[in-house]
Amino acid sequence: MEETLHHGNIPAIDPQTPAWYAVYTRSRFEKKLMDLLIAKGIEAYVPLRKVMHQWSDRKRMVEEPIIRSYCFVKVTSRDYFNVLNTPGAVRYIWFSGKPATIPDRQINILKVITGANMEVECIPDTFQPGVRVRVNAGPLQGFMGELVNVSNKNKVIVRIDHLNQVLKLTISPLLIEMVK
Repeated sequence: MEETLHHGNIPAIDPQTPAWYAVYTRSRFEKKLMDLLIAKGIEAYVPLRKVMHQWSDRKRMVEEPIIRSYCFVKVTSRDYFNVLNTPGAVRYIWFSGKPATIPDRQINILKVITGANMEVECIPDTFQPGVRVRVNAGPLQGFMGELVNVSNKNKVIVRIDHLNQVLKLTISPLLIEMVK
């Protein structure tokens, strides 16, 4: 999906029939934005999954977004700027010169998946072999490398090229990000 930033007048959004749109959020602000929008009377949805988090002194089941930095909203042109004026909303995702419309059936599929309590992870489809990546968490945070292989949805192989050595490691795709 081609993403572009747009400023200015309300785009060609139907003033009568609400449709789903993707809104890019501040980091770790997905659930808060959803709650703020719902409080304003705007239909909003963030697909969540339950994950066990472990801290040094305890374990706890928490809900986290399946798709990071996105909140889906169902709006007409009347609420277009109201969404953007909510703390945590950054911008709409645009495609071909207008906000990208998300079909109802795709939102419904996300709701079914999250309602069925299925094991699910979201891996950007831009993760292709040869792409430069950075480890964004864990003991190797900050290391840069090349994505060598996507072995499955839980593991990728990254060639780390620091230290004048080439190390290949298998790591969760959730711990890496593409370098632009």
